[in-house]
Amino acid sequence: MRPEQYNLREDDEFVYLPEELFKLLPKEYRDAAQARKQQGEDVLRIGDKDVIGLIRLINMIPTTSNLSYIYHRLRTSVTEATPASIMEQEVLTTAFIVTYARLFASGNGAVRLSKTSIPDHLRPVHDDIMELRHKRYAHNDVHKTVSSEIEVTFDNDSFNIRAKMNFGLYLGGRDEWEELITFIDAHMHERVFKILDRLTKKTGYKWSFASGPAPDWVGDYG
Repeated sequence: MRPEQYNLREDDEFVYLPEELFKLLPKEYRDAAQARKQQGEDVLRIGDKDVIGLIRLINMIPTTSNLSYIYHRLRTSVTEATPASIMEQEVLTTAFIVTYARLFASGNGAVRLSKTSIPDHLRPVHDDIMELRHKRYAHNDVHKTVSSEIEVTFDNDSFNIRAKMNFGLYLGGRDEWEELITFIDAHMHERVFKILDRLTKKTGYKWSFASGPAPDWVGDYG
């Protein structure tokens, strides 16, 4: 019998056994594993609601990472104002605005951030982003940063129509967005560790959150 026949997996701490191989282990090993499994399930049952909340909160972390990276790209991708660079800024701004708004949208039991958690001096910045989302980037409503008109000319036997559009945007993103991103990232991690502390007290076991070093671009907005 070769181990690869059973698709064994391992990492730095554990070896993962498929069920068919587990059944071949000596009874005392199987009993010990089952007891350990039951112990873990009992502990999880104690902190069930907190674990669910933790999972939902952690599911939001990729969104905050995306937000930070998009802002980094906004700050570093403009070298000169050309039609192509302006269009790229518009695309990145759209991604930033929509991604930010996702953090405050509820649905399917998802955890969301609340405007009340944002510091008072940053709430106008938040409101500006949400208005942009609702009236410009998620819907084709009227927003003060966009205007359009049609010019009609007549040359004796035909009408010629020319569409004109004016729009404004923050080249490199708005400066205050950086502080807002920094706050949200810190706030998210604070909520995660509050839940971990609560689980530690409830279960009597230490709960921790594995995290690696931040990417090179985090905090480097140019």
